[in-house]
Order: sequence, then structure tokens, then C-alpha cells
Amino acid sequence: MRRGPLVRVRRMRGEDPHAERREALAAVTPYLSLVRAPLYPGRPEPAGKELVVATYNVHRWTGVAGNNRGPDPERASFVISELGADVLALQEVIRPFAGEDPLVRLADQLRLHVAFVATRIHRLGELGNAILSRWPIATASLLDLCFSRLERRTAVAAQLSAGGGPLSLVATHLALVDRTRHRQVRHLLDHPNLQGPVILLGDMNLWRTNDKATRTLEAELPTHSEIAWPASFPAARPVLALDRIYARGAKVLDVHAHQSPAARRASDHLPVIARVSLL
Repeated sequence: MRRGPLVRVRRMRGEDPHAERREALAAVTPYLSLVRAPLYPGRPEPAGKELVVATYNVHRWTGVAGNNRGPDPERASFVISELGADVLALQEVIRPFAGEDPLVRLADQLRLHVAFVATRIHRLGELGNAILSRWPIATASLLDLCFSRLERRTAVAAQLSAGGGPLSLVATHLALVDRTRHRQVRHLLDHPNLQGPVILLGDMNLWRTNDKATRTLEAELPTHSEIAWPASFPAARPVLALDRIYARGAKVLDVHAHQSPAARRASDHLPVIARVSLL
């Protein structure tokens, strides 16, 4: 018999002071958890014709060693500070129930606006996807991609107040199973509430070169046909191009994996960065 999230949460009760909160949140996931301006916002120039965008799976802040050493958000935060991106998508972000929130701290340090969707409840806190932006977030919403009982998946969509018209971002972490992943891609491409140029970025899990999800993305976003996607996983010696950046109403000019020494230690994925031209 399949055991749902509430059963797993009850097993963790014991002396856990957050057990009731965890159980209540598990019952309503996924949900939009956070939309926030930085504590000391900057005054960014209006978006020009080109943006620098990035996507990064931070692996629950645990680095390449996994949970053996426990979360250390400062490692991934340092890597993010190296990127100099205008907007970023983060996957496998944990916002802990106790102590300082590393996502909020990172956004405040870099003076970025942030939106976060909780995909599921982890034993340490909320686990999900985030968007960070130099420009204010006018609207943010949850796109529920939980089309399989085996994997909870979501996307967070945001429309930015970047000047010069609407700009939409979608940050996601797609399924491992081909059939489910294609349903998720189809849902994202057909979503009616994305206005203006749309940038789709995240851990796409496109580990097969000719699966249906990949073919659909390449067919409907033809400006990417000349892109050689950089390998980003595993970080120490990358061989798979799992992390990608697509655009509609815009063009990806160039894309590369960020391979600094810090990036090879901070997560099991490398960040991927692109220059995007708004058409």
C-alpha cells in the first residue's frame, strides 16, 4: 500500500517541535510560499535588449557530499554571487522551519526580489523552486506539475516589472520519467497566463537526447536549434545537459556552464548561464 505524505510526517513526530506545522503544510502542498522584495532594494535600470539569466539546482544546500555534512547554504550562495545574473531560477531550495532562511538572506545580500513555491515538505522544511530578480515581481503564481504519484513537481511563474513591457519567467524542476516530463512540458507551453517574452529555465532532467519532451521543446522553440547545451551534471565531471534555458519571444544568444572551483563543490549540478535577447 502506498503511504502518503501525512503518514510519513506522523512517523517523524517524536520530539519534533515542528511536527504539527509540517503535517498541516504537507496536506496542502504545493503552494506559493513567498513573494518578497529585498530589505534594501536597489534601483536597477530598465531591462535592455539583453539579459543575463541563470539556473542552478542547489541540491538542498548540501553540496556534492550530500547530507553527510549537513546543509551549508553559504557555499551555493557564494556561487550565485559569482554569476552576476539579472534573473535566476533555483531548484531544490530548502527553507527551514527553524533558524535563518537562507533564501531570504541570499536575496537580501544580492538585493534581489524573490518568489518561492513549496513543492513538498522535507524533514528540514519547505522544498521547492525559486525565482530571483533584479526587478520587482509584479505577479507570481504556482504551476502544479504533479502528474505522477511518484514525483511531486511544480513551477513558479513570475511577471517582472522590468520596464518596456511584460516579461515572464518560469522556473521548474521536471520529472525523471519521460512520459510525465512530456505532459509537464506540454502544460507549460500551453499555459495561458504568460505574457510578453517568456523565459523557461530550470533542471529539465532531459537526460535522453531524443525523448518526446526534448523534441517538443525544440520544435516549439526553434531559436534553440543551434544551441549546444552544456553538460552540468554531475558537477565534478559533468556529462549530462540537465539544466537548460529556453525562451519564447526572445532568443538565447549563448549558454555555458559555470565551472568555478566553488561551483564544483557547492552542489551536484553546475549553474548554467545564458545571454538572452528580447525580440
